[in-house]
Amino acid sequence: MGVRTFEGIVEQGQIRLPATVRLPEKAKVYVVIPDVEVQTVAFIGSPRLVHPEQAADFKKEVIEELPDADV
Repeated sequence: MGVRTFEGIVEQGQIRLPATVRLPEKAKVYVVIPDVEVQTVAFIGSPRLVHPEQAADFKKEVIEELPDADV
């Protein structure tokens, strides 16, 4: 595996390489960021069932109440 190094900058959240650099579509790249402290962002994942067939156990029942005439 050959390795090449290019210097780029971040503009509006995207990495911009020099116009002379052409990479093939879906090329695997590695980003090394020197002397920058990166702020981490919290990730809240969506829960998943280990056994999807149990989804019926979590079915909600919606009961609509009639409006209260006294209010």
